Amino acid sequence: MTDLRMALEAALNLPGWARHLAGHRPDSPLSALPVLRKSELPAMQAAEPPFAGLAGPASGFARLFASPGPIFEGARDRPDPWRFAPAFVEAGIGEGDIVLNCLSYHLTPGGFILDAAARSLGAAVIPAGPGNSAAIVEAIRAYRPTAYAGTPDFLKILLEAAGEAGSTIRKAVVTGAAFPPSLREWVAGQGILAVEAYGTAELGLVAHTTRDAAPGMRIAPGILVEILRPGTNEALPDGEVGEVAVTIPDPVHPVIRFSPGDMSMLMPGGRLRGWMGRADQSCKVKGMFVRPEQVAAILRRHPEAGRLRLVVSRAGEVDAMELLAEGGDAAALEATLQAETKLRGAARVVPANSLPRDGKLIADDRPVA
Repeated sequence: MTDLRMALEAALNLPGWARHLAGHRPDSPLSALPVLRKSELPAMQAAEPPFAGLAGPASGFARLFASPGPIFEGARDRPDPWRFAPAFVEAGIGEGDIVLNCLSYHLTPGGFILDAAARSLGAAVIPAGPGNSAAIVEAIRAYRPTAYAGTPDFLKILLEAAGEAGSTIRKAVVTGAAFPPSLREWVAGQGILAVEAYGTAELGLVAHTTRDAAPGMRIAPGILVEILRPGTNEALPDGEVGEVAVTIPDPVHPVIRFSPGDMSMLMPGGRLRGWMGRADQSCKVKGMFVRPEQVAAILRRHPEAGRLRLVVSRAGEVDAMELLAEGGDAAALEATLQAETKLRGAARVVPANSLPRDGKLIADDRPVA
């Protein structure tokens, strides 16, 4: 509670938080404070760039990022600024390990999040990023990494491409995409201990699975996790599914009741059930957020499409996107989809008036479990 009070005092000294928390005091109970939702950030930051007054000046950070949305974030110059090290410790990764890191280092913070955590524990890191599997396989053969960090589906792609050379990888921290039971079993069958980490650029590590295979995820130390009735400030009791909200009582970079838009529940014993879908229509595809605003931007560029619906599914063990349109040219729509989301996907023209009139721009058809 002392840490929370100090964090609230710090937040109230930042103009963005002061506006958001107007009428509240450092001794206000957490349950009385309003929730800040990630979906609000793009508009807030556009009105007051770059951080909407929720953090200090950009010059006070060591690295500055622009994630899809767009959402702007900064990272301070300190070891493991996103606090992901506990997930690596759980996977047994530390000094003497070589980690093949396959999250992107370009503008988005994903690669740096995992890189900083691994290096804070004494591991060496290969900054591979996603894609270009042939070059990464050559690096695997040369460096013989003992661990992997990145999305779970790309781990499978690399292991199949590397063949015997990939047998040196025995530990993994996977994040940024679904890790369904079929893929978990396949990875375990390769003799790899894989820890699934749940976190975001704004929050850092929220929770991770444990090697004892206990249900759910262990909540990261030093944070407060609530489950809310979606779209409200009301906390739900344990065992009910709702919207995740996280408070980080850090006076240097306070985060107060921030919702990344994910659904989960708190289990007996204080563990988090894990990712159980989205409270809004945004979803994460191959480690990158795709938002309704991006689909709307495609329609603005192609009004002849009439109506759009982006369907996210799994093709084997890999995330896949298909943009359904009631008109227009499929090839042109595919090109714009990639330009807006920075991800490849298919486009298909369907009959006029065939898409549901339910207000959805994104339909996530991937299984939750």
